[in-house]
Amino acid sequence: MQISVIIPTYQPKDYIWQCLDSLDAQTLDKRLWEVIIVLNGCSDPWETEIGQYITNHHWTNARLIQTDEAGVSNARNIGLDQAKGEYITFIDDDDYVSPTYLEALQQIADKDTIAASYTIGFSDEQAQLPYYIEKEYDRRAASGKQPFYNAKKYFGVPHIKLIHRDIIGEQRFDTRFQNGEDSLFMFAISPKMRYIHFTDRQAIYYRRFRPGSASIGQDRFSAFCNRLRLLRAYHSLYWSHPTNFRWIFYITRLIASIHAIIAGK
Repeated sequence: MQISVIIPTYQPKDYIWQCLDSLDAQTLDKRLWEVIIVLNGCSDPWETEIGQYITNHHWTNARLIQTDEAGVSNARNIGLDQAKGEYITFIDDDDYVSPTYLEALQQIADKDTIAASYTIGFSDEQAQLPYYIEKEYDRRAASGKQPFYNAKKYFGVPHIKLIHRDIIGEQRFDTRFQNGEDSLFMFAISPKMRYIHFTDRQAIYYRRFRPGSASIGQDRFSAFCNRLRLLRAYHSLYWSHPTNFRWIFYITRLIASIHAIIAGK
């Protein structure tokens, strides 16, 4: 098993079928990858419907795991604990990917190299939205394989990339946070990262932006407190083993958190 695709989902809308259909259309041999769907904080009718999709599409390497404990971080952690693949990729249930996504990532990933794809942001009302990670791809992709921290904006999220399981090791998402946990996780696994390598523009992660998603909706005071706790978590991680982390990457994480506090995010 080369790749484990982890999809956390909670009371999914019809978006999830587009996500799963995009995986069903992958060009990479289906015997080489598995899908782990973690349904968190809910059960039927979604458990039955997703189970029927897996059966109807003859996905022999697919698992549906239901847990009563809500939270996307907890769901991703369950997926990581169950994953059999040499590489891990995360896809949100309201996003989808192009047909060559897995194959293109698999061709360039390595034990010390993060494979990253092109990405497009969109909403139900607009086919394409400005997306800072897309701009980062435009700036960096032509340089080929390079130090991962050159493309630091790619590491605010866990998706849009393929990660070797040895890079992740025993690290897991911090379930204390509802926002910012993605960036914190990427920082926590960064000691074993060396390079980032980009696919061509045909391998695409389509990122849906919609009201009510987990990344939207905190009031300003809660967001402020959350960012302060994130700063403390970055600080604790770095100073627990300062020689393991690249100080320049650490500084950029602090600056990003401080900027978010000033901006009221």
